[in-house]
Amino acid sequence: MSKKTNYSYIGIAFIILVFGIIFIPRIVDRISNNDISRQESRSDLKEEASSKKSDLAFILNGDSYRKVPAFSFVNQNGKTITNKDFEGKVYVIEFFFTTCPTICPRMNRNLIQIQNEFEDFEDFGVASFTINPEHDTSEVLKAYADRYGVTNPNWHLMTGDKDAIYKLSNEGFYIYAAANDDVEGGFEHSGNFALIDKNGFIRSRVVNGNPIIYYNGITSESEKFDQDGKAEEISALKEDIKKLLNE
Repeated sequence: MSKKTNYSYIGIAFIILVFGIIFIPRIVDRISNNDISRQESRSDLKEEASSKKSDLAFILNGDSYRKVPAFSFVNQNGKTITNKDFEGKVYVIEFFFTTCPTICPRMNRNLIQIQNEFEDFEDFGVASFTINPEHDTSEVLKAYADRYGVTNPNWHLMTGDKDAIYKLSNEGFYIYAAANDDVEGGFEHSGNFALIDKNGFIRSRVVNGNPIIYYNGITSESEKFDQDGKAEEISALKEDIKKLLNE
């Protein structure tokens, strides 16, 4: 065999050696990090992501899903809170007022129970809007929050422009609220809660083929039924909060 041929073999061996030193560790690293199989597993990831979606319905508003309208109010700590502060969080919405002598105390006791059940979840919150902002200043809301035991930093009790609050209630969420001197307390409003997902969409469970849209916030779990014999919905709300937190 000629020296020229030997030199050729030596050159090829050298190239192979260099290739091994440089590229084999990179290939091993990519395999260990699943980079090579990433393309092949895209369908699996898609299936896994879809499996995380719960069975809770989106609420149709014409041809689109109903979403939380933009809002900006001041909370119990004097801080401006907008809908963007709730992005990435699952939260419950209510409309109330601090001097309410009827349903509000019951609603907020139920929300305190829900708060305590989800105290370990940083992505859970509550948005409470007063329908009597002239009386319910930040200071009044702070005292109310302390009295009821509000501890979740994502529970904002908000006050602000009365017209904006009523528009948000009646037109944004279709949760009724109005001033009425003829009723006890001077205001009337729905006792329903709305459940919002991490992307700001209103969600609810489906019963008998239709979304319930809202959850009765008045009747407690311990009461089990309201005065008309309708079952409480706080336990259902808790179950559905868990579903959205897992999405």
